[in-house]
Amino acid sequence: MDNFSRECLAIHAEKSLKGEGVISVMDALRVLDNRLPVLIQTDNGSEFFSKSLDKWAYENGVTMDFSRPGKPTDNP
Repeated sequence: MDNFSRECLAIHAEKSLKGEGVISVMDALRVLDNRLPVLIQTDNGSEFFSKSLDKWAYENGVTMDFSRPGKPTDNP
């Protein structure tokens, strides 16, 4: 969801989502819209703590912003 427009950009559900799944969704958004987010704000879910996602974010100039532990509704 876009934090500013509140537009839902993608919905993807799996029984167990991993970092590679997040990358697939982000790459699909890039194909559809020809752009990537500047920042991804997340809770501390395990799908967002992966070397592959960190590498992808770094290579694509995307900042990963994690909420404080125990505060998943932190604002950016």
